[in-house]
Amino acid sequence: MANLIKIQDSITSKSIEINSNNKHPIANDILKANETSLIDYLVDSNLALRPKLLINDYKKGNKVLSDIVSELTKCNEFMLSVAFITSSGVTPLLETFKQLEQNGVKGRILTTDYLNFSEPKALKKLLEFSNISIKMYCKDNFHTKGYIFKHSDHYDLIVGSSNLTQTALTKNKEWNLKISSLEEGSLTEVVLNEFEDMWDDADNLTLEWLETYEQIYLKQKESLRQSSVPRISQYVLKPNKMQVSAIQALDNIRKEGIEKALLISATGTGKTYLSAFDIRNFNPNRALFIVHREQIARQALDSYRDVFGDTKSMGILSGSSKDIHKDFIFSTVQTLSKDEVLLSFSEDEFDYIIIDEVHKAGAISYQKIVDYFKPKFLLGMTATPERTDEFDIFKMFDYNVAYEIRLQQALEEDLLCPFHYFGITDLSVDGNELDDNTDFKYLVDDQRVDHILHKINFYGYCGDRVKGLIFCSDKKEAKELSDKFNKHGLRTVALTGDNTQKEREDAIVRLEQDEEANCLDYILTVDIFNEGVDIPTVNQVVMLRATKSTIVFVQQLGRGLRKNNAKEYVVIIDFVGNYNSNFLIPIALSGDKTYNKDTVRKYVMEGTRVIPGCSTVNFDEITKKRIFESIDKATFNGIKLIKENYISLKQKLGRIPKLNDFDLFDSIDPIRIFENSSLGSYHKFLTKYEKEYTIQLSPVQEIFIEFISKKLASGKRVHELEMIKCAMNYNVDLIFRLKHILKEEYGIDFKDSTEISVVNVLTNQFPSGTGKDTYKECIFLEKHNLDYKISDIFMESLKYPDFKEIVVELIEFGIVRYKKFYSDRYMGTSFQLYNKYTYEDVCRLLEWERNEVATNIGGYKFNKKTKTYPVFINYDKAPDISDSINYEDRFESSGQLIAISKPGRTVKSADVVQVYTAEKDGVEMSLFVRKDKKDTISKEFYYLGKITAIGSPNPTIMKNVNRAAVEIQYHLYTPIREDLFDYIIS
Repeated sequence: MANLIKIQDSITSKSIEINSNNKHPIANDILKANETSLIDYLVDSNLALRPKLLINDYKKGNKVLSDIVSELTKCNEFMLSVAFITSSGVTPLLETFKQLEQNGVKGRILTTDYLNFSEPKALKKLLEFSNISIKMYCKDNFHTKGYIFKHSDHYDLIVGSSNLTQTALTKNKEWNLKISSLEEGSLTEVVLNEFEDMWDDADNLTLEWLETYEQIYLKQKESLRQSSVPRISQYVLKPNKMQVSAIQALDNIRKEGIEKALLISATGTGKTYLSAFDIRNFNPNRALFIVHREQIARQALDSYRDVFGDTKSMGILSGSSKDIHKDFIFSTVQTLSKDEVLLSFSEDEFDYIIIDEVHKAGAISYQKIVDYFKPKFLLGMTATPERTDEFDIFKMFDYNVAYEIRLQQALEEDLLCPFHYFGITDLSVDGNELDDNTDFKYLVDDQRVDHILHKINFYGYCGDRVKGLIFCSDKKEAKELSDKFNKHGLRTVALTGDNTQKEREDAIVRLEQDEEANCLDYILTVDIFNEGVDIPTVNQVVMLRATKSTIVFVQQLGRGLRKNNAKEYVVIIDFVGNYNSNFLIPIALSGDKTYNKDTVRKYVMEGTRVIPGCSTVNFDEITKKRIFESIDKATFNGIKLIKENYISLKQKLGRIPKLNDFDLFDSIDPIRIFENSSLGSYHKFLTKYEKEYTIQLSPVQEIFIEFISKKLASGKRVHELEMIKCAMNYNVDLIFRLKHILKEEYGIDFKDSTEISVVNVLTNQFPSGTGKDTYKECIFLEKHNLDYKISDIFMESLKYPDFKEIVVELIEFGIVRYKKFYSDRYMGTSFQLYNKYTYEDVCRLLEWERNEVATNIGGYKFNKKTKTYPVFINYDKAPDISDSINYEDRFESSGQLIAISKPGRTVKSADVVQVYTAEKDGVEMSLFVRKDKKDTISKEFYYLGKITAIGSPNPTIMKNVNRAAVEIQYHLYTPIREDLFDYIIS
C-alpha cells in the first residue's frame, strides 16, 4: 500500500509539474487516465485516453474495427504496420479512407510479402487513395500488428494481435492494447523510431511490383488448393446448430400427434439440408419435395444426395423429366398439379411432403396438390411467411411454427456469409434529388449511370471478378440501365417477369461461371430474384430503389448471404435517395421492430458495433442525414404501422394476439399502441379495428385501462402493478401486503416516501396540469384505518369479467417488462443504467409526491423531501430551441460533464450551492441525457447513473441571452458505455 501511495504521489506531482509549464495541457489528462487504468479504477478520467484492451464482442458493442474507425476519423495522420492485409479487412474501411482522402489526412501503411498472405487485390485498392503511401518490408519475417494515430496534441497507439483482416477486426478472439501518449513519451518514441526504421528499409509498393507478387500469390493459392487433403469430417455431412434445434422441434411436434408444421428460416441458412436431415430422422418410404422451378428441384436433389448418398433413389418430375417411381421425387408444382400427373399417385403415396417457398402456396395449383395428398407429415419452408396478399400461410399449417430463425440470429450463429453494407447517396441529377416522385429520365440519366458505375467499382466485391445482382425500381429502368452499362464495357442483362424460365436460368449460369467467355458481370432485375433463386457465388448486391418494405429489403439482401467457398464476404451497395421510407433501412438491418426512434437512430450511428459476426454497416454523411430526416418525419405510433404489424402477428398466431405475444414474436412494441393519441390502450385499438373483438366497456372502465396502459404497463416501476394486483386479490391491508411482496420477491425496501408515491399515483394525487382532469376517475385505493383498501369504483368495475381479464393481462405484461428491462437496479436506485425514462417516470421513480412538468424542472430540480436532485440534459438541441435554455452543456469525457446552470444564477444561488453540498447533505444526484429533443413521441432520457459535482463552480455569461450563469463540472460514478457515449456526442 505504501508503494502504491508513492506511485500515486509521483503521478500527482508529475501531473502538477507538466500542467504548470503548460507545454502540453493534455499531459495531465493522460496521467490521470493511466492512474485510472493502472492504479485505481475509481479515479475519474477521460475514457478516450485510458489504456484499454480492445476485443471483439458485439453483444457489448465492442469491435476492434470500430475503435480503429473511431481513431481514423479523429486523427491528423495515421501509420499502420500490419503483416497481413486482405480485401475483407480493407472493404469495411473504404468509406473511412474516402473521408480521410477528402479531408487531406495522410497515412502510411507498412506491410510485407511474408508467407505471400496479403491479397494483391487489397493492396491495389489501397493504392487508389492519393493520401495513402504503402511500402513493403521484405527483409525479415515481418509479423507486426500496430496502428499509430497522430493527433494535434498526442498519439494513440494500438498494438496487439489484429491484422487488417475481416475476422481479426470483427469476430476473432483478439487482444489489442490501446494507449495514449505524448510524442516525448519513451514508449511512443520507441514505436515511432521502430516504424521509421522499418519504413526506411522498406520498398515503395508499385503496380509493377504487385504484378510480380500477384503471380506468386496465385500460384501459391492454386498449389495449396491442389495439395490440400480434405479431412474425413468434411465428407460426413452433419446438421449445423440451427438444424439440430429445428429437427428436435419437428420431432417434438410429431410426438404430439401434429401432422403438419411450418419452418421459417432466413435465406442461406440451409433449409433444404435441414429437411433432408429431418427426413433421414423420419425415415419415410417415399417423400415428395415440391418447388416452383425445375432449377430449384435439381439443386434440392443434389443437396439430398449429399445427405443420403446412394441409400435412396431420387428423380425429377417436371416438364422435361418424368422420374415418378423413385423413393424421393423432386417436382415442380406446374407439372404435379396437372390432373394426369397428380391422379397417377395415390393419396397416401408419400409419407413425407415438403413444400419449398411455401408462402406461394396460396395459388390454386398448390392448394390442389395439398388437398389431394394425405401424407403422414407435411412441412412448409419459407424465409418470408408474412404476405402482402390475403392468403394466410400460418392458417394453412394450423399455426404450428416448428422453428424460426431470422437474419440477426442466423448471423449470430455464423450460418450466413458476412456482408459489408454501404448506404451511399444517390446522385442529384440537374439539381433534382431522387425521391418518391422522380421522373424516369432522371433514373437513367448519364450522370447517374456514371455515379453508379464509379461506386460499384470503388466498393468492389470479393473474389476475382464481380458476380452481381442489381435491383431496380421498374422494368424500364432495368432494361435501360443494362443497355447503358453494356456500352461502358460491362456484361449485363435485364431480367423481368417478361423473360422465360430458360432465359433466367441461362443468365444465372453465365453469372456464376468462372470462365470469362460469355459470362455476365451483373443481372439487373426488379422483383423476380427477391426469393426462390439460389446463386451462392453472388458477391455484390446493388439496390437502386427506395426501401418500402423491410421484408423485400431482407429478401434482396439475402441473395448474397449464402455461404460459398469462392467468397469470404459480400458487398451490399444501397443507393439512398431522398425517400420518405428511408427509416426502414436501419430497421431491416437491425431486425428491431420496436419502432423506437432513438433506437433506430443509434443503429445508424453504431450498427457495426452491435451487428453479429463479421458484418458491418456503413452510411455516408448525406445518407445518415437523409435517414435521420426520414425518422423525424415518420409516425412510429401511427395507425397504419400498428395495423400492419398487428395483422401480421394475428396471421402467425391464428387468433387475436395477447400483449405479451408482441414481445414474444418480435413484433411492434405495444407501447407504440398506448402512445397513439387516438387509442391509449390495446383494448381501444381492438375495439376500433378488430371485427372479432366484441368486448364493450363503460367509459370509467376504459379510462382505468388507458391509465394502466399509458402510465404503468411499460414496467419501469413494479410497485403500482403489484399494488393493483394486491387490490384485486386481497381488497384490504394493501400497503402491508405490498411491503412484503416488494421485499420478498424483488428485494426492494419500502420507505415512507414509497408509500406516499404509490398512493398518490393510484389516487390521482400525483398528476399535475391537465393530466389530473384526464384521469380524475382513476382511483384504485381508498384510506382504510391505518392502511388502504381497494376503492369502491375500481371494485365495482372488477365485477365485469372482461374488464378484470384486461387488467390482469396488462398487469402481467407490465411485470414481465419490469423483470426483463428494468429490474437490474443501479446502485440502490429505482433506475436501470442506460434505460430510458420520461420526466414523469423520473418524478415517480424518485418518489416525488407530485409530478413536475418539464418547464418547472428546467434542466434540474432539487426535491427536499426525498433528497433527490435529477439533472436533465438535452445534448443534441434543436436549432429553434429557446435561447434562454440553450445551455452549452458538454461532455469532457465519458466520466465528466460540464453543465450550465439556469440563467440568472451565481455561485451563491441556492440550487448551485446545493449541487456542491449534495454529498455532505446526503442528496442523490442523477444524470439523464436525451440525444434528440425533436423526438416528441417518447420524450425519453437515457439514465446515466449517479453524479457528483467536482472542482469549483465557474461563473460565466450565456452568450445567447447575455445572462449570468454557472458552469458546473460533474463526475459520473460510472463512465458511459463506449457505444452509447459515441452516439450521444456524435
